Amino acid sequence: MKRGGGAEVFLASIAKMRRAIPGLTLRTSFIVGFPGESEKEFEELCDFVREAQFDWMGTFSYSDQEGADAYALEKKLSSREIERRRKHLMGIQRRISKKKKKALVGQEFDLLLEGTSEETDLLMEGRTSMHAPEIDGKVFVNDFPEDMEPQPGEFYRCQITEAHDYDLVARIL
Repeated sequence: MKRGGGAEVFLASIAKMRRAIPGLTLRTSFIVGFPGESEKEFEELCDFVREAQFDWMGTFSYSDQEGADAYALEKKLSSREIERRRKHLMGIQRRISKKKKKALVGQEFDLLLEGTSEETDLLMEGRTSMHAPEIDGKVFVNDFPEDMEPQPGEFYRCQITEAHDYDLVARIL
C-alpha cells in the first residue's frame, strides 16, 4: 500500500519514540487481505504487531471500493480468508492489550467523565489522554466519593482498579 518502509524502520522509530516520551500511547490500524497479500506477508505483519506492542490497534478487512486503485488488482483473497486473518491479528492484539491494560492497575490518571455508560445505568464512563474518542476502549467508573455528584464533561483524578482486554475500571479519587 505504498507505505515506504520495512518493519525494521518502523520498529526503530517506535523504540526511539518510547525512549524519548515516557508513557507514550501508540495506536494504529491495519487492513488485512489486500489483493495479492501472501500468507508469508501476513505472518510478517503478525510478527511486527507482536514486536511493536501497540497500545491500541484496529484491524479492518479489505473490501473492494469501486474507483480505488486496488479495485482492478487481481489475486483477491476470499472473504473467508480475509476474516480469518482479521480475527487472528486481533487475537494477537487482544493478548498484548490485556497485558498492557493490566499494567495500568493502581495507576492514577486524569479522566474526562463522559456520562452514564451505554452498558448499564449503574456505571459512568469516560476516557483518559490515552483513549481516542469512539475508537479505543473505555474507562468505566464504578466508585466515587459519597459526597460527590460527578458531572459529565468535567475532569476528575481517578485510579485504575481493574483491567480487561480493552477496557478499564476506575474509581474517582
